[in-house]
Formats: sequence, C-alpha cells, structure tokens
Amino acid sequence: MSNEATPSVQPAAAVAGGIASYIDHTLLKPEASEADVLKVCSEAAEYGFKSVCVNPVWVKTVKKVLKGSGVLTCSVVGFPLGATPTDVKAFEARGAVLDGADEVDMVINIAAARAEDKGALVEDITAVAESVHSSGAILKVIIETALLTDSQKVLACQAAVEAGADFVKTSTGFNGGGATVEDIALMRKTVGPDLGVKASGGVRSLADAQAMIAAGATRIGASSGIAIVKGEQGSSTY
Repeated sequence: MSNEATPSVQPAAAVAGGIASYIDHTLLKPEASEADVLKVCSEAAEYGFKSVCVNPVWVKTVKKVLKGSGVLTCSVVGFPLGATPTDVKAFEARGAVLDGADEVDMVINIAAARAEDKGALVEDITAVAESVHSSGAILKVIIETALLTDSQKVLACQAAVEAGADFVKTSTGFNGGGATVEDIALMRKTVGPDLGVKASGGVRSLADAQAMIAAGATRIGASSGIAIVKGEQGSSTY
C-alpha cells in the first residue's frame, strides 16, 4: 500500500453536529483496500462524523487524509479477540498513537472477564491506558458483551473505570451479537455519568442510534453511518 498522493479532505460543516457527531465511521474488514479507506475518510469529512476507526496499518493514511477536517483518527488494539499478551497490547497502542491515532479501542482479556478475574482485567487495561494517555489520546475499552453475563459485564466496566479508561464499548462486531439498549443502560449505570459509553455492532439505523443514545451511549460505532444520518437502514456490521 502506498501513502503517496493522498490529498487531505476538507470538512463539510453542513452536516457536522447532531447524530453525525456521535458516530465513529468504521472500517475494520481485514480485506479493506487503500481505496476503501480513502472513501471512508471522504465520507467522514463530508458528513461530519466524530472519527474514522480503522485497523492499525491504516492509521498513518487516515491521519494524513483527515488533516484539517476536524475528524479524529481512531484505531484498534488486540482486535478482535483480545487474546494478546498485555505488553503486546501496550506496544501496539503506543505504535498506533505514534502513527497519529487520537483514540484507541482495545479489546479486553475476555477469558479473564469470564473467569471474573478483575485484577487481570485492571492490569491489562491499565498498561494500555498508560501507553495511550502518555500522548494525550483517548482509550475505549471493548468488553465484548455478547460473550459475557450481566455480572461479568459489570465487572469488566468496573475494571475499566479503575484502570483509568475514558470509554467502555460494547462489541467488536466480530464475535457475535452487538450493542443492545439493555447493555448500554447496564454499562451506563455501572460507570456513572462521567465515562463515555460506546454502542458498537449492529447499529444500522437512525432509530437504533437514537435508542442507544437515549439509554446512555455517548458514541456510536458503525459502518452504516451514512444510512444512519440519512434516516435509512444500513446492512453491514463492519
């Protein structure tokens, strides 16, 4: 892939704010091409989305293309399984931030959450938080709600708070399930009013997004962002 000749896109203030300002315009498909990434960046600038969320290999490209647009660059760590050693997650996060990521979405150690090992979760998240925060970036913690019981979701959210995360997030979109109103409400209740809550996975319409926000979400992760802002029905997960 080449980062040459990737012109910066300009912001389009006409659609900034409103529902668009909640949306992380997401492209995490492993087969995504540079052309696909550039298209998502152009869409994000046009519609005024909060960020473009991509795999780490695309962070430099996205940062360059979005320069001056007001749209943030977001990347993922330990994605999509979370089954990566903590020091590797921290290294990956540090690299993403050095490449230009303003925000990092990490996947927790899901096995630790299912074993209700809060200490292991706090250790995992803290190491990544330190890497991310050292450069002033934001950390979102994906707890993969579809694989957890309600008590395990609460434990994972508590660990994220204790570890100093900035957001908790429902899902990767790769391991079944997705965001539900019930999970968002539970996560909001657990983390309190100050932490961000991101609904991600299966949010494909304006009604879906509005329901998540009403339940306590402050961010929406979606590949159907354009359909959402147009009041249409999207089809893909990521």
